[in-house]
Amino acid sequence: MTDAPPTPRRTALDAVHRALGATMTDFAGWDMPLRYGSERDEHTAVRTRAGLFDLSHMGEIALTGPQAAGALDHALVGHLSALAVGRARYTMICDSEGGILDDLIVYRLAEQEFLVVANASNAQVVLDALTERATGFDAAVRDDRDAYALLAVQGPQSPGILKGLTDADLDGLKYYAGLPGTVAGVPALIARTGYTGEDGFELFVAPDDAERVWQALTEAGAPVGLVPCGLSCRDTLRLEAGMPLYGHELSTDTTPFDAGLGRVVKFAKPGDFVGRGALEAAAREAEARPPRTLTGLVAEGRRVP
Repeated sequence: MTDAPPTPRRTALDAVHRALGATMTDFAGWDMPLRYGSERDEHTAVRTRAGLFDLSHMGEIALTGPQAAGALDHALVGHLSALAVGRARYTMICDSEGGILDDLIVYRLAEQEFLVVANASNAQVVLDALTERATGFDAAVRDDRDAYALLAVQGPQSPGILKGLTDADLDGLKYYAGLPGTVAGVPALIARTGYTGEDGFELFVAPDDAERVWQALTEAGAPVGLVPCGLSCRDTLRLEAGMPLYGHELSTDTTPFDAGLGRVVKFAKPGDFVGRGALEAAAREAEARPPRTLTGLVAEGRRVP
């Protein structure tokens, strides 16, 4: 007799999604909205107006302490000690053979405080690896996955939608930057990041505040055509924008150089880091062979291939 599969977790916005008639799916152990209607319409809305996403399945991990930056420099391929407070960076965590364990966004919230955001399917792997690799550093690793709900408003109308709901200076908030503020009267980390190829914001709030922020964004965005969006159109948006997805373009069988993302590996940073030797070999191999090229394809039919 086999054990029954675990029941998928639900985000703080689960009741909202169901009330909107979303088609739900089990994604990385979470019950998530796949689509609300037509993923094609949702995709087009983000490209031309704005879309609202629940991304609360993502994995947030905090690193704090006097040597938190050094621990991340050792654990990841990027140079995180060079990251300014209030900025974010795309980077990767690799195994000792140079294979990609996950791609990440790292936010520097304070001089001694970082927020690492991992993909939902790899959150535990990343947490375990960071915990192990921080050994010997004066730094603490904390699982913050239950501390946040993550909402994203993406598309050309997103700055105008958010401006009326926040005290943050959105005009001064650069791409790949994040700052604390309020949205709809509740505390939030407001980041100008996303996974759609459009301008937009990702909002980290307490789970108890998620529904209030969702409703406020929905009301503010209604006049300009904002729509709720599921994971299906998020996938087509990132694919159209040439952004990789772990488990598809990225895996432990792939190095950053295989994926055409060798630029994220910072060999010039001080000290050693996990996978350095293997990645140096991968870099030399990449120089010796014809480069791999990502090529976009245009589908002739109306259906998403």
